[in-house]
Amino acid sequence: MGYHNLIIKTYGIIFLFLFMAGCKPQTEMNEKIVKYTEKHRPQYHFTPDSMWMNDPNGMVFFDGEYHLFYQYFPDSTVWGPMHWGHAVSKDLVHWEHLPIALYPDSLGYIFSGSAVIDHENTAGFGKDAMVAIYTYHDIQGEKSGRIDFQTQGIAYSLDKGRTFKKYDANPVIKNPGIKDFRDPKVIWHADTKSWVMVFAAYDKVLFYTSPDLKTWMPTGEFGIKGDDRLWECPDLFPINVEGTGEQKWILITSIQKKGPNGGTATSYFVGAFDGKKFIPDNDEQYWLDYGKDNYAFVTWSNTAEILGIGWMSNWQYAQVVPTQRWRSAMTLPRSLKLIQNEKKYLLTSHPIKSLNTIHAKSTAIGNIKDTIIQTSIPELCKIDLEFNKSAQGDKSIVRLSNSKNEYLDLGFDQKTNKYFIDRTNAGETDFNIDFPGLHFGDISYKSNKIQMSVYIDHASVELFADEGKCVMTDIFFPSEPFTKLTIYHSGNLLSGSFTELKRIW
Repeated sequence: MGYHNLIIKTYGIIFLFLFMAGCKPQTEMNEKIVKYTEKHRPQYHFTPDSMWMNDPNGMVFFDGEYHLFYQYFPDSTVWGPMHWGHAVSKDLVHWEHLPIALYPDSLGYIFSGSAVIDHENTAGFGKDAMVAIYTYHDIQGEKSGRIDFQTQGIAYSLDKGRTFKKYDANPVIKNPGIKDFRDPKVIWHADTKSWVMVFAAYDKVLFYTSPDLKTWMPTGEFGIKGDDRLWECPDLFPINVEGTGEQKWILITSIQKKGPNGGTATSYFVGAFDGKKFIPDNDEQYWLDYGKDNYAFVTWSNTAEILGIGWMSNWQYAQVVPTQRWRSAMTLPRSLKLIQNEKKYLLTSHPIKSLNTIHAKSTAIGNIKDTIIQTSIPELCKIDLEFNKSAQGDKSIVRLSNSKNEYLDLGFDQKTNKYFIDRTNAGETDFNIDFPGLHFGDISYKSNKIQMSVYIDHASVELFADEGKCVMTDIFFPSEPFTKLTIYHSGNLLSGSFTELKRIW
């Protein structure tokens, strides 16, 4: 090679390197824009960057950060060997993706669980250690026909959840001979100065206690007589009744079949807890969300307010929904409050206040005296409506539609006293027989008005009705976003507006 050719080639390589280096930030930014504006990608709900996600796990608040761990399979868009994915947020709205927190090991896959901050160093890992408690799922044990293939393990972090070390003596709870033995939620019980674990054991939950997160003793169980459904992802927390000094305990359980509209759903019981066992006020099972798509809802540890989030899908069709490089989103984070209504205790759900940070322009809805109102709306928006109930007992219908003649209906039917969401014509539905349908939310309280706050993202609707007393979450997959709003009513609309919402990615 000649000297001049060598110089030319050398400078060419240097120029190419500098050019590529200079373009890298722009390229990464463009890739992110492309990835997060994919068809059906939620724009203000949490989604994994790519691949499969299901249950939220290990949710804890520490040093100004909300941690969201989640069931994650980094090698496919369908369920597989479970890891704990990880993200953090300062406001529960804007999220930063972090590296995978927990990987499978010789004891099994890393199934669902929880995390706590060990302020008093009871476990000896270090003051303020973040301790993750999770289920080991031994896939080889399951395949061999054993029933004791699920055990409970722990890991700890001393760097705010960025890295974890698994406990050398795992598992901390061995399986007593129960096939479904999983999803531990751990809390600190101040009255007994002990850690309490509640976890699912097929058709019931079990309670264990520990002084140090390492040694555990069984103390009680709770279930519904004659129930044959699989229980998962329990949660347990105290909460004050709004406007009073009375305290109750809430036991959340997610059910894998026979939810109020079929398939999976999240329920709760109201009662008392003495540090060892849960004592229900009655055996009535309430539903935290009547929609098809709020499962495995659990709350954050180490917070003053009761805040939680759910997996926005349903096991009937979660693995076949028409998304490409990722599958599944989380619901909006919600604040829970307990009220007393007609001698019943109701757990109400409310969108978190920090969602106001993504509010843009608000617009009042036209002439509310018209029986049919039509207007254009942004692709991402919140719709607020309030109706008087009519003497005729009619339906109040809110229709979201697009130019492809696809539409989603939601509203209230006075004759049946039920809220509803109908996604039958809301886009692609043929991927699963259980997906299309009309879904109902029962009303177990009296209300003179119909009040709805509706959050619309590219592939989901979340209805918060009557100040959170009835909540419904459904996903859908239209050919293009819904940008047209039509309201059908009987002259009883009191007020209405829509607010454009900003994307978070």
